[in-house]
Amino acid sequence: MTDLPGIVITGASGRMGRMLIRLVMESSEARLVGAVERTGNDWIGRDAGALIGEPDTGVIVTDNALEAFAKAQAVIDFTSPAATVEFAALAAQARAVHVIGTTGLMSDDLAKISTAARHAVIVRAGNMSLGVNLLVQLTKKVAAALGPDFDIEVIEAHHKHKVDAPSGTALMLGEAAAEGRGLNHAEVAVRGRDGITGAREPNTIGYSAIRGGDIVGEHDVLFAGEGERIVLRHIATDRRIFARGALRAAIWGQSMHPGEYDMVDVLGI
Repeated sequence: MTDLPGIVITGASGRMGRMLIRLVMESSEARLVGAVERTGNDWIGRDAGALIGEPDTGVIVTDNALEAFAKAQAVIDFTSPAATVEFAALAAQARAVHVIGTTGLMSDDLAKISTAARHAVIVRAGNMSLGVNLLVQLTKKVAAALGPDFDIEVIEAHHKHKVDAPSGTALMLGEAAAEGRGLNHAEVAVRGRDGITGAREPNTIGYSAIRGGDIVGEHDVLFAGEGERIVLRHIATDRRIFARGALRAAIWGQSMHPGEYDMVDVLGI
C-alpha cells in the first residue's frame, strides 16, 4: 500500500472534499495521506474517515497545508481561487501533482499557477468528467465545420449554491468554439444581456446561466442557423464523475514532467 501515490484532499469538509475522501479511501490505486481545511473549521483535529461516517483512517484534518503536502504525491483541490493559488505554490514546493478543479480563476490567478507549474505537474480543468471533455472536442469541431452562419450560445445550469458564473465548464466550451472558429474568446464572449441590446453581433459567443435547486450540472452548446439548430448537450446527475476524473488525473500525473495539463491530456482525446 505504501507504494501507492499518497493523496491530500483540500477543502475536506465541502461536498467535493467529502466525496473525494471517500473515493480515495475506496481506491486500490491511491491512498489518503492528508486532508486540509481552513483555520477555525470544525473538522480540524478530527479523523477524516470518521467525519464522513467511515472507520478511522489515521488521517487527521489539518490547517497546515505545507506539512500535509510534504507527505503526498498529489493534491486534489476543489476550493476557492485564493486558496488554490496558495496551494499551487505549496504543492510545487513539495513537488506534488496538483489537480485543480476550482473555477472562477482570474488571469492573475492563472499567471501564478503557471509559475508554479515550472516546478510541478498541474492538471487544471473547468470540468473533470470524460463526457464533458468529449463535448469540448466536439464543440471545437462543429464550430469549425459550420462557420459564421451559425450563431453560438452556451447555456448552463447549476445548483443554487454555486458562486461563479458562467461556470468553468461553460467557459471551456465557449473557448473551444472560439478556437474552432479561429476567434479570440476574450473579444467575442458576451456574458449577459439586459435591456435594449441591439441585434446580435456576428461571430459572438453568448452565455446564459441558470441557478436553482440541486442541479448538478447541465451544459448546452447551441448552434443556431437559418432554418435549423444543432444542440450539443451534457447532463451530470452525480458529482462522483468529477471526483473520479480528478483522482484519475492525480494518478496520471505521477509519470509526467512539470508543466500545465488538462483533462484532454489525461484522457488522451
